[in-house]
Amino acid sequence: MDIAFFSPSSLFESEEDDDKQQVQGEVNESSSDLYIQRNHTFPGQKDICIREFSFHCLNANLLWPGTFAFSEWLLQNNSFLQGNRHRILELGSGTGALAIFLRTTFGVDITTSDYDDGEIEENIAHNCRVNEIEVLPHIRHTWGETFPREHPDWDVIIASDILLYVKQYLNLIKTLRFLLLEGSRAREMRIAGKEVRCPVFVMSWRRRIGKKDEDLFFGECQRAGFVVEHVGSRVYVISSPTPKTVVVVES
Repeated sequence: MDIAFFSPSSLFESEEDDDKQQVQGEVNESSSDLYIQRNHTFPGQKDICIREFSFHCLNANLLWPGTFAFSEWLLQNNSFLQGNRHRILELGSGTGALAIFLRTTFGVDITTSDYDDGEIEENIAHNCRVNEIEVLPHIRHTWGETFPREHPDWDVIIASDILLYVKQYLNLIKTLRFLLLEGSRAREMRIAGKEVRCPVFVMSWRRRIGKKDEDLFFGECQRAGFVVEHVGSRVYVISSPTPKTVVVVES
């Protein structure tokens, strides 16, 4: 996997204010210079305490703007999250902030996942404990490699800001094809006014990739057999090549 040895914050220097993460409170002292712990205000005025790596070579060290934009979208389109009816898997969980937000806000059954790295897994577990929830199930998986579970059974796959590594698009799509086509929990649900069939993929990102790379991602989705449909402002529906699965992408 390509590793970016640069400060991710440099990617957002031209972002508008409403795209930037909202942070309140003082930075808390950490037991190690490797971490910084602080409170982040999520949509709905929910404060979540997150420990972030001061630096992580896989960019799992901070909250990206898409996490907050996606949280807002999920609050506005939350019918499929109500009642703990569906099992959710998050790709590229990073700090685990989005999964913790969903767990504490809607009580969802959610599993985190990220690159096969023990430090990422341990940090997500730490953030669960700090926010006084049970440690969420976690799967260590590198896109494109054999998935640790032979029979995935999640209804919804979610992700926020995972399109930074252009060279990983094909591996990401390979993982998505497995999760969506091999998923065993085929049933209907309604997302953002659309009837879809599980498993379904919901993804967000916030303008840190160029139009060329954006077109490349959707082009690769189409070449993989997915049908891409634009349904609103930065919102796309991507259907699987079989009637079994529909993928919803929000950005």
